[in-house]
Amino acid sequence: MNLPILGKAIDERFLNHRLRSSSLAGIIGAFVPLGLFEYRYYVKHVWSWDLFAVVVTMVAIKLALMAWFRWTD
Repeated sequence: MNLPILGKAIDERFLNHRLRSSSLAGIIGAFVPLGLFEYRYYVKHVWSWDLFAVVVTMVAIKLALMAWFRWTD
């Protein structure tokens, strides 16, 4: 696949690497607040509801998009 404006600078490998890297970044982005939440709960014995809300939102979006892509593919 060649894009007319960018020529051979962007091909399938570039798009595949971009897809994989952004997926991995999203997963890691969900594990960081989860780790902070667990640290604050187990070490400081404090519930951080803001971090919990971030993790739940990211998981819900991920699952909703997985279902959407499964049903529309």
